[in-house]
Amino acid sequence: MAASLDIIIDRSSPVPLYHQLVHGIEAAISEGGLPPGTMLNNELALAKELHLSRPTVRKAMDELVRSGLLVRKRGVGTQVVASEVRRPVRLTSLYDDLTEDRARPLTEVLAFSEESASREVAEKLNIEPGAPVYYFKRLRSRGETPLAIMENWVPAGITELSAQTLREHGLYALLREAGVNFRLATQKIGAAVATKAQADLLHTSQGAALVTMARTATDDVGRRVETGRHVYRADSYSFELTLSA
Repeated sequence: MAASLDIIIDRSSPVPLYHQLVHGIEAAISEGGLPPGTMLNNELALAKELHLSRPTVRKAMDELVRSGLLVRKRGVGTQVVASEVRRPVRLTSLYDDLTEDRARPLTEVLAFSEESASREVAEKLNIEPGAPVYYFKRLRSRGETPLAIMENWVPAGITELSAQTLREHGLYALLREAGVNFRLATQKIGAAVATKAQADLLHTSQGAALVTMARTATDDVGRRVETGRHVYRADSYSFELTLSA
């Protein structure tokens, strides 16, 4: 028997209806209300149940299938296949990761300014070249051990930032406090060797292996809220991915 969905759709909200449906199903899955194996009603039945159009329901289902939370089985229907939301849906920062790991994150702000967005930064943030952005460069340490050099750009209209708040808090925590609801990110992970300047900051040797990461994050109303490029000591940090067939 297919499960019914106890999801409230707010038609006065600026969040698109299909996004609200996606978020509602994600929450039900992550909280255990829709355990793995649960069958969902077909799109027509869900549309009637939630008083939504069929195209709206189809768009939400398509996104959940792409994210790996649901699977369509011919002759069977749509089924829950994951017990929790994957990490791209619930984005975290290095500060979050270190805090969760009971480490002691320390941050040194190496540079902080409000500047005009270059063409490259504007393209990544989907804003006009020359629009005001915050630029900052930070050295993040785990206890007394330097771990990462992080450069980020944030549109000035998202929230007010300062070097002081960035020393005391993680960027994503500050953005969430400002009302940003992270939805997804594009991320590229690579490798490099340390320049002398990077080696000096990270207390390693010139030419040592580094892990690189470039990310641009988007919120639930489609704004690109930050873009950044980070380098990590390869002997102290790695990225872990979970894959399923």
